Amino acid sequence: MAMEFGIKSGQPQKQRSALIIVGLFEGKKLTAPLEALNKASEDFIANILKRGDLDGKIGQTLMLYNVPNSLADRILIVGCGQERKLQEKDYKDILQSSVRAILDKGMTEAMSFLTELNIKNRDIHWRVKFAVEVVSDMLYRFDQYKSKKDSPRLRRMTFSVPTKRDLAVGERAIVEGQAVNHAVSFTKDLANQPPNVCNPEYLAEEARKLSKRLPAIQTAILERKDMEALGMGCLLAVAQGSHNAPKLITLAYHGGKKEGKPIVLVGKGVTFDSGGLNLKDTPNMIGMKYDMCGAATVMGVLQAVAELHLPLNVVGVIASVENMPSGTAFRPDDIMKSLSGQTVENGNTDAEGRLILCDALTYAERYNPECVIDIATLTGACITALGHVATGLLSNHQPLANELLDAGQKAYDRAWQLPLWDDYQSPLESKIADMSNVANASAGAGTITAACFLSRFTKKYNWAHLDVAGTACSFSGSDKGALGRPVPMLLQFMLDRV
Repeated sequence: MAMEFGIKSGQPQKQRSALIIVGLFEGKKLTAPLEALNKASEDFIANILKRGDLDGKIGQTLMLYNVPNSLADRILIVGCGQERKLQEKDYKDILQSSVRAILDKGMTEAMSFLTELNIKNRDIHWRVKFAVEVVSDMLYRFDQYKSKKDSPRLRRMTFSVPTKRDLAVGERAIVEGQAVNHAVSFTKDLANQPPNVCNPEYLAEEARKLSKRLPAIQTAILERKDMEALGMGCLLAVAQGSHNAPKLITLAYHGGKKEGKPIVLVGKGVTFDSGGLNLKDTPNMIGMKYDMCGAATVMGVLQAVAELHLPLNVVGVIASVENMPSGTAFRPDDIMKSLSGQTVENGNTDAEGRLILCDALTYAERYNPECVIDIATLTGACITALGHVATGLLSNHQPLANELLDAGQKAYDRAWQLPLWDDYQSPLESKIADMSNVANASAGAGTITAACFLSRFTKKYNWAHLDVAGTACSFSGSDKGALGRPVPMLLQFMLDRV
């Protein structure tokens, strides 16, 4: 059963619900909705708080039953921290704490007044939309391969807005939040599939299904022979070692003017990356099914754009291969000719993502794009530089970079820009080809030099590169799984364009 969200305006003590959720600031300072409930209860709530079970720190929760003069069966009080210092991260933690408490009690529906909290520089639209996204993310489960399903019981959440004038804004926020949620869940479902299921053909079939479900999206698939005819020598080289054939998948959505230039999204779709003949060791090979998170992101964003009927033209280009060692695998020292005509000396078969992307980026030229954004789990160096908080962003066009940075701030799916200076290009020089696919060992700055390589194939349009190695997924451990980033950023970018 799909999660339902609603919007409502009214006094908390008059809401007939199984559960009302309200906040308490540090120092036991009551939020306005909690103050209204306390007043109606003739200080029943205040007297309980005096006992010291809750002082308002973020993460604390207290469930109350049979509160006098309230129509709700239960009231959940959630610690909200310091009122004047409430930031986006605090708001996310508060929302997550409320959902954990609800799931712990097995509740099926609730009404939350947390959306009335004041977050610095965030309006009611953002607070409702973000709440939808956070709650949905907390309820996400990938259990199709489990014999026993772990299904959360929460089925409906209603959010409060301060006045009736805010109802229309709240409704729109729910629509947008659910579109983000659907896209993120779709992206995570694709990325979480095991590599014995999700190969290039599987991604192609999922693209076809997306077109059938949303006819506004047209899908086309290039097979190996098509790519050979075009001259995609770099992409095909990476695919040589696997019996799973490569695919170049395109998805086109035409919601804008007929002659309007499209936004082109290019996704890295390595469905499993063994490293090729430069074989990864075991700890670094685990989780390499997630090397297609860029491809999954492209499909998720296209789905959301179509669901929201955005008046834009958007094209997705997905380069999908499996990078495997075998007697037919490409080798270090091989030289490949790219679709652009430039030749590449292979310095490392585990630097395969940039090889499939360079041909896909050249292929994007045929769409006469407004701009091109590629999304790729490209470099471990990006995790070293930015950890798992910010996506790495590099671009040949500062206005485009600024748009993406702003969209990331709005969506709280943030990126950080790294330099794309010519100073970083020289380590890619090769003595026998136009370039090497890896920089020399002493160069450092692996995320930047990888983007410099890609930049050599993006001279004809405005381009941005999103390195999501640290943000699209958690590769191993108890938190292993796809995270659905940077879908929120890219969808916000689309909404801002509208």
